[in-house]
Amino acid sequence: MGRVTERRRVLRIRDGATSTRPDTLVAEEPLEIRLNGKPLAITMRTPGDDFALAAGFLVSEGVLARAEEVTNIVYCAGATSDGANTYNVVDVRLAPGVPLPDITLERNVYTTSSCGLCGKASLDAVRTAARVPIADTPQLSVTPELLAALPDRLRSAQRVFDRTGGLHAAGLFSPDGELLDLREDVGRHNAVDKLIGRALRSGRLPLSRSMLLVSGRASFELAQKAVMAGIPLLAAVSAPSSLAVDLAAETGLTLVGFLRGGSMNVYAGEERLDLRGRLDLRGRLDQRTGAEPAVPAR
Repeated sequence: MGRVTERRRVLRIRDGATSTRPDTLVAEEPLEIRLNGKPLAITMRTPGDDFALAAGFLVSEGVLARAEEVTNIVYCAGATSDGANTYNVVDVRLAPGVPLPDITLERNVYTTSSCGLCGKASLDAVRTAARVPIADTPQLSVTPELLAALPDRLRSAQRVFDRTGGLHAAGLFSPDGELLDLREDVGRHNAVDKLIGRALRSGRLPLSRSMLLVSGRASFELAQKAVMAGIPLLAAVSAPSSLAVDLAAETGLTLVGFLRGGSMNVYAGEERLDLRGRLDLRGRLDQRTGAEPAVPAR
């Protein structure tokens, strides 16, 4: 769509000297998601992959779990009073027999690029039951060394970030650390929805043999999106929230935070980490060196 970035004039001050120049910024525009013609949600996003974003959002909301549950996704023509198409309104049409969620004023969702979803009636409304529970059989097993290498692989693939410095990223990795897909967006929750939506539309849900890495922190919302897509491991370069840790413990999700360099904190699901001959989680000595195990730095 060509609207991922925009140019703006900026006054630049460096060492007391001033100059003006054009600067490349990440685009941010609203996207209204309609379900069978009825407004459901508005999210602030970076344009691009809008159909995948809408589909992934509906997976996170428990509406969709399989590609065949969607008839089509279209931009709404005549989205403005003068009949123009802004490409900021999409309508998702469900297949016959797929139940519609209860679309009420208190159920409608508004999301921002910073905090994610807002306006749910209660925490119970947020805690959506997974239609594709985590079921990685045989269980995923990954070494700390492999996890430690993922942030650099994610960062090196962020093309738009290099031009703007203003985008979050979410990446899907295989059990052996191969980058399977990456999406960038002004909101990390949108980036995750785009990944999940692309997986839904290509018939790859549940993502039971994938790991999800997000830039920034791991919120409750991101943990829920991972669970709803059947992803067994979520890692973040920053801190998780307390509710994210609680949800991970409840659902069997492996949750890793502060993934920086060779350090990380494992908050739940440590059974998926292959620690043989390395760090003993119960505080015993390292089997190779006899040294006290290091505490991951924050």
